[in-house]
Amino acid sequence: MTYLELAPAITALRSRPEEFEFSDNTLHHLSSRHRFRFLADDDVRIEAACDCSLLRASPEQSRTFHAAYREWQASYWRPFEINREFASHFAPPGPMRRLGIWLLRRLLTWTPAPRRRAPLPAAAPLQPTA
Repeated sequence: MTYLELAPAITALRSRPEEFEFSDNTLHHLSSRHRFRFLADDDVRIEAACDCSLLRASPEQSRTFHAAYREWQASYWRPFEINREFASHFAPPGPMRRLGIWLLRRLLTWTPAPRRRAPLPAAAPLQPTA
């Protein structure tokens, strides 16, 4: 049986990790639009709009590619996700949140103006009644 040669994909994954991303349980090569789904350690399904998806990868190369993927995920993708999430914690708030923050600060620092009271009329001294 003729197999698809995975060596170019393995080399790209190892030498240019930024060209790949992982989502929906699938490894995506962004520039070629090829997708790799790992069914088992020795079985990789290739999804592509071209004829690349017609051939299967050999079990030996599938194992090598899967090992390269695990290394890529541990050394590149997971740190990338963590850094992206960390950076999102410090992103500036959106306009509605800024408005809410401003309104809350305004309410917390608001003090009512002192009310002016009219002077109380002086009470008349007690007079004995006749």
